[in-house]
Amino acid sequence: MSTVRLERDGALAHVILDRPGQLNAISPELLGDLDGACATIEGDAGVRAVALTAAGRAFCAGADLAVVQELAPDPERWRGFMDLWHRVFDRIERLPVPVVAGVHGVALAGGLELTMVCDLVVVDAEARLGDQHTNFALLAGGGGSQRLPRLIGARRAKELMLLGGWLDAQQALAWGLVNRVVPAGTVVEATLALARELADKSMEASRTAKFLIDRGLDLDLRTGLELEKRVVAEHMQGEEAQAGLRAFAERKRAKDRG
Repeated sequence: MSTVRLERDGALAHVILDRPGQLNAISPELLGDLDGACATIEGDAGVRAVALTAAGRAFCAGADLAVVQELAPDPERWRGFMDLWHRVFDRIERLPVPVVAGVHGVALAGGLELTMVCDLVVVDAEARLGDQHTNFALLAGGGGSQRLPRLIGARRAKELMLLGGWLDAQQALAWGLVNRVVPAGTVVEATLALARELADKSMEASRTAKFLIDRGLDLDLRTGLELEKRVVAEHMQGEEAQAGLRAFAERKRAKDRG
């Protein structure tokens, strides 16, 4: 891979966007490398969490402008680029383990959309997130119009997308677009620490909770509740759940004795 680095630290997989000279702009090559990283993670049963960060001055400045200018006039080539984009972003979103994005500098347009397919987002206190497509008569095509309202509600999604504006770190936190704001210059360490914390949890419980939350967003409440009953019942028969019950009972008995 030439635009993405994949490093392993115990049960943690660290994916690093590595086009710093282009502010990690999204190109077919970068998408292909992210696809390859996903394949490696999916094939490694020892990976229990993923951290996604970026090299250089920014997390991701969106689509590579040179690529857009080249492909947009040709409907067939543009459709191929968008199909690849959506397939790879969907694959990141469906990874069976939690994915934590660590954002510094800017997450703009497609970079913002990349954060949306991660499970948790940590941002540098000086980072900015935005979608400025409409300022240039353009539209978000990497899933933003569908995922953003699901994350922050339709009113706020429309405000951000229609006005083509920016959010600072604290406003993104207040809107529910990110999970944590950390001091400037510490986002990589904080992201890795959070991912390691997730990796220490039960893999089966994390996998099942992630599935139920993501799948439930596509269902009405009653159908989602029925899905939860069925999936949780299956989960409770597993070895990890049985071991967890025994550990919880033993801790309770120890507390009662103490």
